[in-house]
Amino acid sequence: MSGYSEHRYRSDDGLTLYYRHYGADQQSLPVICLPGISRNCRDFESLATHLASRYPVITPDFRGRGFSARDPNWRNYRPQTYVNDVLALLHTLQIKRAAFIGTSLGGIVSTALAAEWRMLAAGVVLNDIGPEIGSDGLARIKGYLGLAQPVADWAEAVQQARETYADAWPGLSTEDWAQLVRRSYRENADGVPELDMDPMIGEAAREVGTGLDDPWQLFDGLADIPTLVLQGALSDILTDEIVVRMQQRKADLQHVVVPNRGHVPLLDETESLEAIDHFLEQLE
Repeated sequence: MSGYSEHRYRSDDGLTLYYRHYGADQQSLPVICLPGISRNCRDFESLATHLASRYPVITPDFRGRGFSARDPNWRNYRPQTYVNDVLALLHTLQIKRAAFIGTSLGGIVSTALAAEWRMLAAGVVLNDIGPEIGSDGLARIKGYLGLAQPVADWAEAVQQARETYADAWPGLSTEDWAQLVRRSYRENADGVPELDMDPMIGEAAREVGTGLDDPWQLFDGLADIPTLVLQGALSDILTDEIVVRMQQRKADLQHVVVPNRGHVPLLDETESLEAIDHFLEQLE
């Protein structure tokens, strides 16, 4: 995948963190894409390439994922830490205002950042995440996060991914699965693919709090910030009931259902791309 440059910056507590920069000159509104809990910046390759002719797109790896350093203190793997890391990135790049696109955990981080530093957020896209998490989906994620068994080769990695995500992404082709796995696994020194994340992230998710304020209070902080929520039609994380509560508290919330997707939409679907394009155009 070409069309981006690679960079590193330092967190406030001294970790070396990674991000990619795609696209247009800095005169356009920057778009910051934040990934899910076990994912990394490579999940945004298709979306970032789609947007790159119009916007500068920044896709960081949260600490412990991808090419960012792992944290020696696994209890730091929590949303408040990631908020601080994104703030350090914005400071490094001298970005004073941006649109944020957050997938799952990235949406939680985007909400917290926008609610606490309103002037930074021109708009927020929440990809299949709200102030609450569906109980079935939460139990499912905690049941596998950081607990995956080692695989021997790329074929086994694909099989492992299918077993984990088949219900969320029905109808994907063999080529689609191979691409998704290349985005979430990386070869170790022995040439064997491994999940590209610190397994201790799972322990943190099961044992450590978010470090954030009440999630509904944070969501209320988006009252004056344009917000789009993408909901996978099959999602067990962002349920219809949660969406209704969000709409009751924010009457101008934009809501698009992505068919044939659970948690999460991959952001390469026609429905997702059209919704994001329209949303960003409103911010210009």
